[in-house]
Amino acid sequence: MTGIEILLIVSLVMQVIAIIIALPLINHTKYSALWICCIVALATLSVERILQLRIFDGFYISDLTFGWIGVIVSLSFSICVVCAHFLVRHVDHMTLLRQLMENRVMTAVLRTEEQSRATLSRDLHDGLGPLLSSAKMSLSALQRAELNDKDRETLKNTSAVIDEAIRSLREISNNLSPHILNNFGLARGIKNFVDKVGTMHNVEILFTSTIGSERYDSNIEIILYRVVCELVNNSLKHSKCSKIEIRLKQSGSIVVVDYSDDGIGFSPREVQDTGMGLSNINSRISSLSGKIKINSLPNKGMTAHIEIDTTNTLAHLSKEDYKLLYGKNTNKQ
Repeated sequence: MTGIEILLIVSLVMQVIAIIIALPLINHTKYSALWICCIVALATLSVERILQLRIFDGFYISDLTFGWIGVIVSLSFSICVVCAHFLVRHVDHMTLLRQLMENRVMTAVLRTEEQSRATLSRDLHDGLGPLLSSAKMSLSALQRAELNDKDRETLKNTSAVIDEAIRSLREISNNLSPHILNNFGLARGIKNFVDKVGTMHNVEILFTSTIGSERYDSNIEIILYRVVCELVNNSLKHSKCSKIEIRLKQSGSIVVVDYSDDGIGFSPREVQDTGMGLSNINSRISSLSGKIKINSLPNKGMTAHIEIDTTNTLAHLSKEDYKLLYGKNTNKQ
């Protein structure tokens, strides 16, 4: 047996194995024509190898026969390429669908969370607030009564406790649903939070913004606000930093947040699931189809760079993607 014959036999065996592998795949994908054409092309090539081996003695094979075999193989593989193109597009659309659905689910979860926060904040403010105010008014009335020194001291202490309870209630209500953020926008909301935190910790917090009073979609504002709060709280709790810098700006349609501290740093991979909230931060940014990059090294502090495209909403989906998400019979509004 010559070397050429050995190569032809090896080629034939490989083609037969490929046919055996491809046969079960016909019913496993949307584009079964892809595998059918692959099988036809491989079978035709196998026939060509058999003819080249001249197993059938005395059987004449014309050049025209080999020509037609080449045409069939070329046509089959051409159809395979076309089907593969549509298969890749189908996979891309399915991936897009999955991403869109994940973003919609995360957005719904975050929106429900914020609605629950707002409801609880309103109930505390409108429910407990008036009760505490009424109790303070009643105590004020008692202060005009004739009381001994001990009772007056008790009344004074009770009034001070109620005042503290009212302040705590306002702070809790504002943390649940920041009114300044809702009324004045992202920059004012973050500035108010930074000023309040700065008075309670011996850490220098520098906040700069170039967006002024610009307003964005409520989801963008509340999520960026929560992310900044989470980053600041993480730095205060874990980093042992002495300085935090937050820069908020807009470049075209992109809102950018640059955050840094000079703390002890960390390894992002090691703290991903240790309660520092990085997964929660990533999930929030992902729900807006945004980008976040966190860099940190031990004893080198940490930086976070966040980008949110304010135009990246469902309203800007292509007609194909919109139909893919909502169904073929849905018209884009």
